[in-house]
Amino acid sequence: MTNQDIQLLIQAVEKADSANDLLETVENLAEARHPEAIATLIQVLGYNNPGAAVAAVEGLIHLGDLAVPILLEQIDGYNYGARAWATRALAGIGHPKALDLLIEAAKRDFALSVRRSAAKGLGNIRWAQLPDAEVTPAQTQALDTLITVSQDPEWVVRYAASVSLEQLATSLTPTQPTLVSQILQRFNKMMETEEELSVKARVQWALQNLCSLET
Repeated sequence: MTNQDIQLLIQAVEKADSANDLLETVENLAEARHPEAIATLIQVLGYNNPGAAVAAVEGLIHLGDLAVPILLEQIDGYNYGARAWATRALAGIGHPKALDLLIEAAKRDFALSVRRSAAKGLGNIRWAQLPDAEVTPAQTQALDTLITVSQDPEWVVRYAASVSLEQLATSLTPTQPTLVSQILQRFNKMMETEEELSVKARVQWALQNLCSLET
């Protein structure tokens, strides 16, 4: 695709005059998977159009690591909807550069949609992209955060944390048995104290999966 082609797609998004037109033009732009689309796709995250935002998130995830620095630079601290979508994109990409933002958002953001996306993203980090010496400290940070977030007042955030704790445990099993033990202890505690049935069922499923890895 030429630069002229991508500019035409960007202009179509900017000129969209209805919700349906915006959705269609954003989908077309996202499908192009062109680096020049990143800034416009991020801008769409702040529009009041969930369908277009989903398409933009998918486009940003497909663009992967190229989108991460721009997302981190442009993430909206005032528009919680845009922040939630941007966090969702970073969570889907899984680049470790987003780790600090995801940790902060999972623990402290007032919007549950942001906390949920951030918690989900902490289980999706591609640890192999970090220097060897930084992997264990970063994984420990993620674990400590997820243990805290697994006690969030909102059950959807606790559910996301339980999913990410299982993903983290799976990645740690061959090399970090001490950290895996902490995850198992947290899951067992959640089985005793969790009142939301869907979260409890997800924790039970995680325990079964992790026990099967040990046998």
